Amino acid sequence: MTGRRTAAGLAALACFAVLAAIVTVQSGAPLPGDSALLSWAVGHRPATAVSAIRTLTDTGTGAVPYVLAALAGVIAGCTRRQKVYAAAASLLCLGAGQLLRRAVLYLIGRPRPPAGEWATHASGWSFPSGHATTAALTAALLITAVLLRSPPGRFLIATVIGCWGVAVGLTRVYLGVHWFSDVVGGWLFALAWYAACAVAATRWLPLVSTPVHKDSPEPGHDAQPRTSA
Repeated sequence: MTGRRTAAGLAALACFAVLAAIVTVQSGAPLPGDSALLSWAVGHRPATAVSAIRTLTDTGTGAVPYVLAALAGVIAGCTRRQKVYAAAASLLCLGAGQLLRRAVLYLIGRPRPPAGEWATHASGWSFPSGHATTAALTAALLITAVLLRSPPGRFLIATVIGCWGVAVGLTRVYLGVHWFSDVVGGWLFALAWYAACAVAATRWLPLVSTPVHKDSPEPGHDAQPRTSA
């Protein structure tokens, strides 16, 4: 599993690096498909849809992703200590990812689409999309936790979470505040960073991925020897 995560992370990182290089070489100009998708979005904005999309896009920023990341940790852990460690690790993954993304954001400095096309407030540079990165990273953490604990209907739950992560990114294109390539960049960045965090967690938080049975001692406590009657 660790090998596959590493390979997926390296592939995502390589694709992100290529995309970032292209965006930089093009001086932030729209890439093929960006303008067409923006034009389609602008032409298909009934008021009810815009209102619903704004509500959805708001779930990809602010406190919501951090609450969900902490929830992922709580779900992933078996014991109270594991839940605390896993929640802290999930929050660290999300928070550190945001800092790293912002560094890339300012380094590339890509302008957003024309403000006249916006259907919501936005500020700052455009690549990679913050909402797309945050939602995708949060979704990855939640999906990992759900699959780790294997509840009934886990694949359906994971699919719904994944659709939410993708949908938040697409709302940024629909609302006109990001090019589609910004969103793709956010997804690739999130996948690469998630893979790095997952590999690190597998190494430093091995107990989180191992269910603890009721008869097993809590981590850090020695098992008491059984005495015969």
